[in-house]
Amino acid sequence: MVIGNGAGDDGTTPAGPLAGVTVLELGGIGPLPLLAMLFADMGARIVRVDPAGPAYGVVGAHLWIYRGHESVTIDLRHPRGQELVLQLAERADILVEGYRPGVAERLGVGPDVCLARNPRLVYGRMTGWGQGGPLSDRGGHDINYIGLTGALEAMGPPGTPPQVPLNLVGDFGGGAMMLAMGVLAALHERDQSGLGQVVEAAMSDGTLALMALFYAMRDAGHWVDARGANQPQGFAPFYRCYETADGGYMAVGAVEAKFYAALLDGLGFDPAMAETQHDRAQWPGLMPVFEEAFRARTRAEWEAVFATRDACVTPVLSMIEAPSHPHNVERDCFVDANGHLQVAPPVRFGRTPATIGGPSPEAGADNDRVLGELDLDADELAKLRADGVIG
Repeated sequence: MVIGNGAGDDGTTPAGPLAGVTVLELGGIGPLPLLAMLFADMGARIVRVDPAGPAYGVVGAHLWIYRGHESVTIDLRHPRGQELVLQLAERADILVEGYRPGVAERLGVGPDVCLARNPRLVYGRMTGWGQGGPLSDRGGHDINYIGLTGALEAMGPPGTPPQVPLNLVGDFGGGAMMLAMGVLAALHERDQSGLGQVVEAAMSDGTLALMALFYAMRDAGHWVDARGANQPQGFAPFYRCYETADGGYMAVGAVEAKFYAALLDGLGFDPAMAETQHDRAQWPGLMPVFEEAFRARTRAEWEAVFATRDACVTPVLSMIEAPSHPHNVERDCFVDANGHLQVAPPVRFGRTPATIGGPSPEAGADNDRVLGELDLDADELAKLRADGVIG
């Protein structure tokens, strides 16, 4: 794992596969900062436009999700501020924004005017509900977006409200990952056509894509329309979490026959039980049997039992414990960078490794340098500050 700048001892370069790509991020919360962080790790230059005044979601040195960013503070309600953003867009390869439909247009930085200034620009739009549709102009958060897709209803045990899966599904899976894939695909297409384009990703649409397998299973008759009645929901005794004697938990994912056999062996159960593994009628009765067995030992004891058995049984770690787990340590999944313990870049490249860049900036920390690239001198910058155009 490469941290900071400098060539690797093995001849690799820390520039990253997106070196030379400039991303203009019109500051937002949720999926856009994660997308920009991953692009920064892969070598892209990220220039984030934050509001010129106090606002929710601005960058800060304490939030390392903004690592490798440059921050400028510009008031997009001011015509001169809009012009500054358009000049930055002229020099960018990708622009990403997360406003409600029509807001970027009202602020004078919508896709039509930006592409007129820079026809090679890939203009990425992130919304919750999409640019059109009955809900397109409504507010929402992850829980709302996944609620309309069938995903949220499918999570959690029966007889209780659906369990909220952090904001991993809508914001980050259906949002950040889908828009990242889309803008990179458009960047690749630009190599052939020479032209940019608008790329739209809605968190609700993206969540539906993540649900494709389960809709296919339902269509094929392999999915029961009841929460907690299907194996991926934790209804199967071989695919769920079990509490241990010390209040910890073990995650069991012994789906395939060979893993289930190893699970039965570790628990000291009759190997003949493997013959009826997928008999749904027996699952409710087996649940308390497995629960009682796991409560007989501590989490550490069960870790030792399954350390020598390939049974898809692992401990459930807290965020405090995860950084010190031997697997995460060996793979450098967490690194000490810029004075903080951070998650490492997740994608590994053999020749152009991902790199954690500099620390997160304070909002507006890069005003003079970034705006100076637009050939603005000190007097002009001072006037922009005095007029409230930049922070």
